[in-house]
Amino acid sequence: MEEEGLSGDELEAERAPEIDYVFKIVVVGDSAVGKTQILGRFARDEFCFDSKSTIGVEFQTRTITINRKRIKAQIWDTAGQERYRAVTSAYYRGALGAMLVYDITRRQTFDHVVRWLEELRAHADNSIVVMLLGNKADLAAGKRAVSREDAVEFAEEQGLFFSETSALSGDNVESAFLMLLEEIHGVVSRKALECGEGRKDGASDVLTLKGTEVSLLSEDPMMETSAMKKGSSCACY
Repeated sequence: MEEEGLSGDELEAERAPEIDYVFKIVVVGDSAVGKTQILGRFARDEFCFDSKSTIGVEFQTRTITINRKRIKAQIWDTAGQERYRAVTSAYYRGALGAMLVYDITRRQTFDHVVRWLEELRAHADNSIVVMLLGNKADLAAGKRAVSREDAVEFAEEQGLFFSETSALSGDNVESAFLMLLEEIHGVVSRKALECGEGRKDGASDVLTLKGTEVSLLSEDPMMETSAMKKGSSCACY
């Protein structure tokens, strides 16, 4: 029975758990490295075998819980083709995190990571958290063109998080996104402390979009590199 004076939609909105933060994340890298598939695997646990190249920018959302805070991840999937670069650079603004993706079976896509990182740092906030992802790990046995050691070395030099993932099998996709979101939450929390208490309720302006909730409590702890033990922001697993 509906409460007096409230419609069904209004009741549903009233009962919906409050969103504490909205974190914008961009997924960047060369064309055909699997950016859209990685996002689809995380946002909807889907893999599309007839996926086409992204045109311009698209985004999807998913809501998770970190340290008892409900966080909506607003994840922007950017086109990797050169002709869209001028358009997509505007979407870096306001991003708190980035997934920088290359294909472990195509060396050129890894060689271009430097250029994508420079573009991120030119257009995004200087506190942006970046995760380097080597995708298509399911093909590593016979087609690997980028060694894990090369990627780990680059990530440590640049202060990036790192993981190898497979959008096809789903391996490490979930844990990579959750690690990125947890680190962003830590950065935001530290900034709030530095500015005093910030807003009394600790929340920011949010969107009323629906997502899927997961808990970080079941996640395995990340592996630390020697650099991270010394205070670096790089973690590889």
